[in-house]
Amino acid sequence: MQASSVIDVLSPGVWLATDLSNEFATPHFQSSILFCHYTTRQAFNGLPEYFTRMAQEESSAVPSPFQIGMKSSEENFFLWLAANPTQASYFNHFMQAYRAGNAMWFEPDFYPVAERLLEGFDFSFSDVLLVDVGGGKGHDLAAFATAHPQPPGKLILQDQASVLAEVDPSLAKLFTARPWDFFATPEPVKFARAYFLHSILHDWGDDDCLRILANLKPALKPSYSRVLFNEIVVSEEKPTLPATSMDMMMLAHCDPAYERTERAWRDLLGKAGYVVRGIFSSKGAAESVIEAEIV
Repeated sequence: MQASSVIDVLSPGVWLATDLSNEFATPHFQSSILFCHYTTRQAFNGLPEYFTRMAQEESSAVPSPFQIGMKSSEENFFLWLAANPTQASYFNHFMQAYRAGNAMWFEPDFYPVAERLLEGFDFSFSDVLLVDVGGGKGHDLAAFATAHPQPPGKLILQDQASVLAEVDPSLAKLFTARPWDFFATPEPVKFARAYFLHSILHDWGDDDCLRILANLKPALKPSYSRVLFNEIVVSEEKPTLPATSMDMMMLAHCDPAYERTERAWRDLLGKAGYVVRGIFSSKGAAESVIEAEIV
């Protein structure tokens, strides 16, 4: 325990908490540990059978490692979460713990919001500055609103109605919440300056990503609307441990989802009719911002 900095020793038999152990005691990390124990562990237990069957059967007939390990008949991980609210709560805490301490995408040394979004905002196209697509309970959008307390246009949070119903009222005053299922219908908010998707596409294989992108595309004003994908971009030359670890997490939980290289991102977005205008990174973040648009 001491070797891994979970505890410290003041004197023989006298133990002290550390910053790490204090973090472990917070609700986010407690729930993260429960999520990893009850869900992630089972998903990884399904990997041996998954790889064995992939070598012997048609890949389309092989359940995901998560389905194998959990003995789940649900079509995917997210449907299972919807049917298991306690585990869904653990997962939400896990994601908040994963993002804690990371640089936010809108920080000046990450993505230049003033230059890329605020400048050129045209009220005649739309009164909406930013749409957070699949933004959960609004923590990212609330942080953006706090950093930019007088945005020139509206801030809109989108997710499924059941998720939006759980938004903290203290955050809800910072934006407008509107339900949208990005698989079911085209994007209803037209010609916003920017559409922000944080860790959305990495949850899905290419075919599902193309469906999401196709439903978003009709709302975009060519050469004006920006689409910002806050995602891991895996280096082909020097992949990092956080990126490759998350890649294994995606395989175990959401096969055929995976973490994409820059080449894979450009190929995927190109197939959907998008043009990548830039990839922005920060030393304080595991993820990058991929800026794209249609022309």
